[in-house]
Amino acid sequence: MLFSSSVFLFAFLPLTLLIYFIVPGRFIMARNTVLLIASLIFYGWGEPKYILVMLLSIVINYVLAIIIGKNKEQGNEHGARLMLILDVIVNLGLLGFFKYTDFIIETVNSLTGAGLGLIGVALPIGISFYTFQTMSYVIDVYRGKVKSQKNIITLGAYITLFPQLIAGPIVRYSDVEIQLKDRISDKGRIATGIRRFIMGFAKKILIANQMAVIWEEIYAMVEMGSHPGASLTWIGALAFTFQIYFDFSGYSDMAIGLGKILGFDYLENFNYPYISQTITEFWRRWHMSLSSWFKEYVYIPLGGNRKGLLRQLINIAIVWALTGLWHGASWNFVLWGVYYGILLIIEKMFLLKILDRIPEKLRFIRHIYALFFVIVGWVIFNITDFSILGEYLKCMFGGGTENLDITAYYLKSRGTILIAAAIASTPLVNKAFMKLNSRIMFNTMRDMLETFVLLILFLMSIAFLVSGSYNPFLYFRF
Repeated sequence: MLFSSSVFLFAFLPLTLLIYFIVPGRFIMARNTVLLIASLIFYGWGEPKYILVMLLSIVINYVLAIIIGKNKEQGNEHGARLMLILDVIVNLGLLGFFKYTDFIIETVNSLTGAGLGLIGVALPIGISFYTFQTMSYVIDVYRGKVKSQKNIITLGAYITLFPQLIAGPIVRYSDVEIQLKDRISDKGRIATGIRRFIMGFAKKILIANQMAVIWEEIYAMVEMGSHPGASLTWIGALAFTFQIYFDFSGYSDMAIGLGKILGFDYLENFNYPYISQTITEFWRRWHMSLSSWFKEYVYIPLGGNRKGLLRQLINIAIVWALTGLWHGASWNFVLWGVYYGILLIIEKMFLLKILDRIPEKLRFIRHIYALFFVIVGWVIFNITDFSILGEYLKCMFGGGTENLDITAYYLKSRGTILIAAAIASTPLVNKAFMKLNSRIMFNTMRDMLETFVLLILFLMSIAFLVSGSYNPFLYFRF
C-alpha cells in the first residue's frame, strides 16, 4: 500500500487513526496492539502471504534477543555470541533467499552455462529495511545498549510500524524504546506531523512523479536505439536525480510526519544532499539512517579508521560493495557501490585536501564537482541492463546525435518543473518562508498563512493523484 494512494489516504489512515485515538493514551499496550494489527494489514495489502515471513522474523528476533540478554546477564559471553551469530545468519539468510537467490543462479548460469532454473520467488516489500532494523535491535541487545523486549506485541509494533515499514527511515530500537512504553500525541505534535506529511506528499506527487515522466520518456529513446544527444540525456539524468530525491525524501517526510502523529520521533533521513560540495558530504546528507547503520554495524566493527590508512580504505571498499548489493540483486548496484567506494577512497587519500584549498568564493566549483558525479551515479543506479547503461552514458558524453529541436521542446515544456525541483532541493524555500513568517507580527496570521499554503499543496496533490495514473515508488524494489 502506497502512502500516495487513495486507499491509504481515504480509508486505511483515517480508520487506523480513529481506532488508535479511541484507545486512551494510558493504555499503551492496547495502542501498540492496534498499531501491530494495522501495520500487518498495511503490509499484507498487496501480498498477504509475506505476512508469514514478517511474523517469522518477529518471533525469531524476539526469542534470540531474550536468550542473548539472559546469557549476558549470566556472564555467558560465548553463548550470547553464538546466539548473535545465529540471529545474523537467519536474518541475512531470509534476506538472501528472497533477494539474491535468482541473482546468484543467473550469475552462475552466465559464467558456466549450467542452465539452472530460477526459483522465481517474489521479493517481499521492504525486507531490506526491516531486516536491518531487527538486526540492529539484536546487536544492540548483545552490546548491552538496550534490554531485550519481553513483550512480543511491543517488539512486533516496533518492527512493523507502518510509517517506516517498507522504505525507512531505518529506526533503531534505542531511538524509540521509551516511546514504545509511553508517548504523547497532543494537538501540537499532531499538527506538526500533519504539516510534515503534507510536505512529503506534495514532494512525491507534484515533483517526483513529474520528474519520472521526463526520465521515462528520454530513457525510452535510448532503450529503443535512437541515440539522443548529450543535452537531452543530461536532462533525463537530471530528471531522475530529482525524481529519486523527492520520491524518497518525500516518503521519509511522510513517515516522520505519521510517526509524529502517533507519538514517535524518528530521526531525519535527508539534509539537502544536493547542496553538497564533496561526495563525502553527500553521503552525510543522503539516506542518513542507512549510512549510519553501515557505519555503526559494519564499518566500525571492521576497524573503521583505527587501524591505519590502508585498512580504512579496505573497510570503505567493503562497506560500499555491501551498500550497493543491499540496494538490489543486480550488477549495476554492485557497480554503483564500487563507483562510490572509489570516489570516497580518492577523496580520503588526497582529493579532499585539494578541494579544501579552493577559495570560498569559488565554492561553486566544488558543488559542480559533487553534482556531476552524483548525477552520473544515479544513471548507473537506475539502469540494470548493462548494454543500455553503456549506451546512455555514451550518449551523455557525446556519443549520440544532437537534436536541438527536441531539447528545446523539453526545456520549454518541462523547464519550469525542473527549475522548481532544483530550487526545492535546496534550503532556499524554507529560508524564504521563515523570513516571511518573521515579518508577520501576529502568530495567528503566521499560522493562517502556513495552513493556507499547506491546504493548497494538499489539494493540488490530490488533484494530480486523482487525475493521473502514473504513481511509481522507487524504493518498493528494495
